[in-house]
Amino acid sequence: MRGRLVPHPATTNFDEGFETPTAKRLKSLDSTDSSYSRDVSVEDDSDVKPTSSDKDQIKEIRDSEAESDDDNQPPRVSQTELESALPPIKTDKEAIAEYEAARAAESAEDIGLQGRLGQRKWIRGKSSIYVDAFNLALETVLEDESHLFDEAELEVFQQWRNLSYEGQYLYVRLFLRKTAAWHRINRLGYYGDIGDMSAAVEELLKPRPLPEITAVRQENPGEVEPPKDMIFGQRFTFADGSQEHINTLEEASSLLMLDELKDIAKDAKLQGKTKRELLQSLRRTSSKQSGIGFASLKRSETDESIKLDRPIDENGNNIQDFETCNANRDTHYLRSILSSTGPCIRLSSPSLKLFERVHLVFYRSTEWTEKSLTTIILARISRRNFPSYIVSRSANIFPSRSALLEFEASIRTQFRIDNILEFNGTPKTKDLQVVKDIFEEVYPRWCVLLEEEQRKEDRVYESGEGAYLRRFSPAWVYTRIVHKGTAVLGRFKEHKREHEMLTELLEQHLFHAARRGAWYQRKALLEEHYMWALAPDKGGLSEEGRKKHWKRIALCTCEDGLQDRDCHLIYHYDLQKRITKLEKQLKVPKRQQHDFLHVRLTKPTERSIAGIRIERALTPAQRNGRRNSSPHPASSSGRRGAKTSWIDENENGGECSVEAMCLSHYRSEGWRGYHSEGGIVRTLFGYLFGDIMFTYVPNVFQTEYQSCPLDLFTDAFYPSRLSEINRRLVEIGNGAAADLIRAVWDREHERQTCIVGIDWTFALDDLLDIVACFETNREGLATICKVMAQEYQQRGGGIPDLFLWHRDAKEVMFAEVKSENDRLSDTQRLWIHVLTAAGIRVELANAVASKVRHV
Repeated sequence: MRGRLVPHPATTNFDEGFETPTAKRLKSLDSTDSSYSRDVSVEDDSDVKPTSSDKDQIKEIRDSEAESDDDNQPPRVSQTELESALPPIKTDKEAIAEYEAARAAESAEDIGLQGRLGQRKWIRGKSSIYVDAFNLALETVLEDESHLFDEAELEVFQQWRNLSYEGQYLYVRLFLRKTAAWHRINRLGYYGDIGDMSAAVEELLKPRPLPEITAVRQENPGEVEPPKDMIFGQRFTFADGSQEHINTLEEASSLLMLDELKDIAKDAKLQGKTKRELLQSLRRTSSKQSGIGFASLKRSETDESIKLDRPIDENGNNIQDFETCNANRDTHYLRSILSSTGPCIRLSSPSLKLFERVHLVFYRSTEWTEKSLTTIILARISRRNFPSYIVSRSANIFPSRSALLEFEASIRTQFRIDNILEFNGTPKTKDLQVVKDIFEEVYPRWCVLLEEEQRKEDRVYESGEGAYLRRFSPAWVYTRIVHKGTAVLGRFKEHKREHEMLTELLEQHLFHAARRGAWYQRKALLEEHYMWALAPDKGGLSEEGRKKHWKRIALCTCEDGLQDRDCHLIYHYDLQKRITKLEKQLKVPKRQQHDFLHVRLTKPTERSIAGIRIERALTPAQRNGRRNSSPHPASSSGRRGAKTSWIDENENGGECSVEAMCLSHYRSEGWRGYHSEGGIVRTLFGYLFGDIMFTYVPNVFQTEYQSCPLDLFTDAFYPSRLSEINRRLVEIGNGAAADLIRAVWDREHERQTCIVGIDWTFALDDLLDIVACFETNREGLATICKVMAQEYQQRGGGIPDLFLWHRDAKEVMFAEVKSENDRLSDTQRLWIHVLTAAGIRVELANAVASKVRHV
C-alpha cells in the first residue's frame, strides 16, 4: 500500500509563515550529527601524572579512550537522505531512455506535467522526464513555500516558465552536469530533443530585467559578506557566454582537449606530456617569459619619453611595457584557444544558486546530487510495493526568509571551517586563530537560538516532532561550529574555557546528540588532569586535595554520561573504563565501586586458516605504475588492502575470495553462515523495527515512495521514537524476536515490500535459526539493534565480514577475515568492542597461504 496524505498537526503551525534552507548542492558528507565523533584534541592520558602545580607547566594529556574523529575523514559523496529513503532503482541513461521510449505517447496532445507523471507518457521533443522532474520540484516548492523567495526571485521563476521547452531542456541537462564548468556549444548537439541548438542557447543567454530589490542586505555571524555570485542585479541571464565572461588565460586553457593543447604547446615550445603538465607550463610561460612574437614590440624611446618619470624594475626594464607585453601575450593565447573551442556556455551563477535552493527546499536535505532530480520520479513510476504510512509534508521548516538566509550563511561558514581544519593538511596557528575568531563571533548568536529552540520544544512541538526540523535551524550548524571551536580552544591550551564550553554543550539536549559521549569523555579528562590547577580554590585545599576533588567531579561526569539516555552506547565502554581507573586512584571502597564485569571486553580470538592463494603476475601497466613507488618487486596481491584470490578446497575446489575460503572452513566445522558484511544485521533490524520505522513522525515522510523515514540516517531517529524503541528492545530481551520476524514475513514477503535493510533473499528458516541461537544471549541481539537505531548510517559499515551460527551449540559468532595485507579499521574495532561487550563471540580469521599457485 502507498502512503496517504493527511493534514499536518496544528502544533506545527502548518498555515503560518515558516520557511526552508539553501546551501551547497553537493556537500561532502556532513553527517556530523550522527557520526562517531571523537575529538582530535582529545589525547592519551594513560600514563601521565602531572607533577607541578604551575598552570603553564602542566603537560598536555592524551586520551587513550579516543580512537578517531569521523569529522576528520576526507569528504565523500554520499546519498542524500531522500535518495537513501527511496528504494534501489535503475537511474542510468539506459533505464530512462528505455522507459521514455516504452511510454512515449503516439499523439502530440499536451496533457500537462501532472498528466504525464500520472499516465507515464513522455513525447520525444515535447516533454522529458528531466524537465518534468525539475518542474515538479519547482511547482511543489512554490505551491506552499513561495514566501521563501523575494520579488526578484519569483520573477526569475516566471521567466523560467516562459522559456520554450528546448530552452528548459538544455538548461536542465546542463544543470545535471558540472554546473560551474564551461560547455562547448558545438558539442551539445547530441541532445536529440533540441531541434535548434542555436535558438535554445540564445534564449538562455538573453538578458532579462528584474524588479528593484529594496531589502537591506542581511549580516550573519561568522560571515564577512555573502558570495557575490549569489546576488541578482537589475538584469539576469540563465546562462553566460564565453565571449563576455572568459577573460583569463587560466579559465580559457581549462577548455582545451589534450590534442588541442599539444598544438598550442608545439607553437609555444612548452614542455610536458600530460594535460596537467602542459597547462602548468602554459600558465608559467605566460606569467614569466616573453610571449610569442611580442619581444620585439617594445616602443622606441624618444627624447620626450625619456624625460617621463616611468617606473622601472630592478633590472632596468620598464614595468608598464612589461605589463602591456603580458596583456598582449595573454590576449594572443586567449584568441587562439577560443578560436579552437568555438563559443561556450555555462549556467549563470545567481540563477543556478537560486534553483539549487529550490531543490534544497524540495528534498528537505542539506545535500543533494544529480541523481536526486530523477530518482523520485523513477521511484514513482516503478512497479514497487511500499509500506503503509502517513505522508506529511509541512511548510514550516523555516519561520522566515531571514532564518533561511542565515541557515545558508551558517552552512557556508561551516564549510569554511572544514576547509581549514580538515581538507588542507595540518592547520597552522594562524588558521586555528581564524577558526577561534569565527567561534567567538558565532557563540552569542548560538546562545540566543538555543533559547528559542528550547521554547519551541517546550511549547510548540509535540513529542519528538521538532527533532528532524531542527536540522534546518542555524543553531544546528552553529552547534557544530561551537564543537569545532571548543576543540581549537584545547589546541591553544585554554582548558578552562574549553571546560566551560563542554558544560554548555552538554546542558542542551537539542542538537548533535551523537556527540554527547565524546563531550563527556573530554570533559572528564579535563577535570581529571587540568581543572585542579585552573579553577579557583575556594576551600583552602592542598594541591593533592584539589586533585582528588576534581577527580571526584570527573567520576561524576562519567556517571552522568552513562545515565544520559542521549549518550550513545558506543561510548559506554570508554566511560566505564575511566570510572574504574578513577575509583582505583581515589581508593573508593570495593563495596562502593561500580561493577562492570557484565560488560568487560573479551578480546577476539585469533585463528589462522590455511589455504592455497592464487598469485597473478603484474600486468605491464601495473609494473610501470609501481616502478617508482617501490624498489622491491611486487605481486598482484602485494598491495595493502588489495583483494586476493584463493582456492576453495572444502567445497568445489574453484577460485574464490578470501572471505568465501574462510566461510567454507567454518562450514566444515559445523557452522552455518553468510558473508554479508552487515547485510544480515540490517535485515534483522528491518524485520524487528520495521513497524517502528514507519510510525507517524511529522516531516520525515515527504513522498509516498519511501523505504524508510528521512531521519533514519540522522541522530534524530532514536530520540524521536525513544519509548517505542526501548519497548521493542525489552520485547527482544524477553524472546519475542522470532514472532516479530514471522509476522513481518507473513505480511510482507509475498509483496516484496521495499523496507530499508531487508533482503528478502535470506531464507525465513535461517533467520529463525539465528534468533534461536541468540536465546542464550538475547541481550546481545538487543544491543546490536540499539546501536543500529542510534547510528544507522555510521554503524552500517565496519561489521565483521562473516555472520555465523551453530545450531547444535546454540551460538552466534562474527568473524573478521584478514589476509596478510589487511589491518583493522577504526570502525571495525568499534564494532568488535560493541559485540564483545554484549557477550557475542568474535574471531579474527587470519588467512595464511600454505601454498601459492602462480597463474
